[in-house]
Amino acid sequence: MDQSYSNLNATLAIAKASFRSIMRSPSAVVFSLAFPLIFITVFANIGSSGVTVDVAVAKTCDTTNVVYNVLKKVPVVHLIKSQTTAQMATSLSRGDIAAIIDIKKNFKGEGVTIYPPLSALPAKAGPAFVLNVQYSNASAQKGDIFKSLLNNVLYQVNSFAGGMAPPAVAQVHQTTIKGREYKYIDFLLPGMLGFSLLSSGVFGTAFVFLSLRLTLVVKRFFATPVKRYSIVLGEMLARLVFSLLGALFIIMVGHYVFGFTLIHGVTTVLNMMVLATIGLIIFMGFGFIISGIAKNESSVPPISNIITMPQFLLSGTFFSASAFPVWLQYISKVLPLTYLNTAMREVAFEGAGLGDVTHQLLILGAWFIGIYAVAVKTFKWE
Repeated sequence: MDQSYSNLNATLAIAKASFRSIMRSPSAVVFSLAFPLIFITVFANIGSSGVTVDVAVAKTCDTTNVVYNVLKKVPVVHLIKSQTTAQMATSLSRGDIAAIIDIKKNFKGEGVTIYPPLSALPAKAGPAFVLNVQYSNASAQKGDIFKSLLNNVLYQVNSFAGGMAPPAVAQVHQTTIKGREYKYIDFLLPGMLGFSLLSSGVFGTAFVFLSLRLTLVVKRFFATPVKRYSIVLGEMLARLVFSLLGALFIIMVGHYVFGFTLIHGVTTVLNMMVLATIGLIIFMGFGFIISGIAKNESSVPPISNIITMPQFLLSGTFFSASAFPVWLQYISKVLPLTYLNTAMREVAFEGAGLGDVTHQLLILGAWFIGIYAVAVKTFKWE
C-alpha cells in the first residue's frame, strides 16, 4: 500500500482542504482583502490640507544672493538641499518636486546680497543673476504655482531695490522635461500589498500549525503514510494560492479604480506576483517560528505583533522611510518588508525587471536563509 501511495496527491489534497478552510474563515478574508482595500480607499482619497511646493536646489546654486534669501522665506516653498543631482532628476521626472532651481551671478566683483546695492547697478549692467529653473510635466500644477510664487519674489526684490528704473534682478531661463506623475497610490498600494502578505504569512501560518498541533490533527496524520513535508507543503500551497489571488485582486482594483501605475501592463503584474510569492514564503517562515514557540493560541497575537507592527510602521507602508530620524532609518533598512516594498514600487512605476532589483532580492534571500534556519530549530510537530 505504501508503494502505491502518492505523497503528491496527499499534498494536493491537504492544500485543497486547507484552501477551503481559509475561504470559510471571515478573518482571513478581512485581513487579506478588506483591510488593505479600506486603507487604500481612505488614504488614496485624502487630499492635502495645505499646499506645499517642494523645490530642489542645485548643487551649483548660489545661496548667498537676495533672490534665494527671499525665496526661502516664502512659507509655501520648501527648498530641498539634501538630494544629489541624480536624486533631483529622478524626483523631478516623477513629480515628487515642483522644480529644480540654479541661481548664478551675472556680474563681476563682490556678490549682491542685500537690497540697496541692486539699485546702484547701472541699467546697462543687465540682470544681476541668471535663474535657471527646470520643471516637469509630471508636476505641472505645482510647477505653475511655483512660477507664480517666483514671479512674485522677483517683483518684491525689484521693488525693494527702488530707484527710477532699476535693472531686472534676474534673467529667468525655464526648461520643462517629460515625466510621469508619481501619485500617492503608486506609493501606497505596494506598501499595503506588502503588509497584507506579511499579515497573512505570519498570522495565518502561526495559527494553522499551532492549531493542528494542539488539536492532535498532526498525530492523526502520522498514522497515515503521508510524509511530514507533504503536510507543510500542502498548507503552504493553500496559503500561497489564497494570498496571491488576494494580491492580484488588490492590484487590479488599484489599477482600474484608483489609477495605480502598471508601467508594462501584464509583465509588470507578473513580476509583482513573483515578488509577492518570494515575500510571502519568507513571511510564512516567521509564522513557523511563532507556531513553534507559542504555548497556546492566545499567545500568538502578541508574539506576531512584535514581528509585524515594526515592519508595518517602519518599512515605508504609508510614507517614505526617509522622513524618519536617522536612527529609525537604520532599523528600517534591516526589515525584509522594506526591501519587498521598494522592489514592488520599482517594478510597478519605474518598469524595473527582476534583474534590476537584485539588491532587494539578495537581502530577501538572506532573510529566507536566516528565518528558515531558525524555523527548523523551533518548529514542533507535537
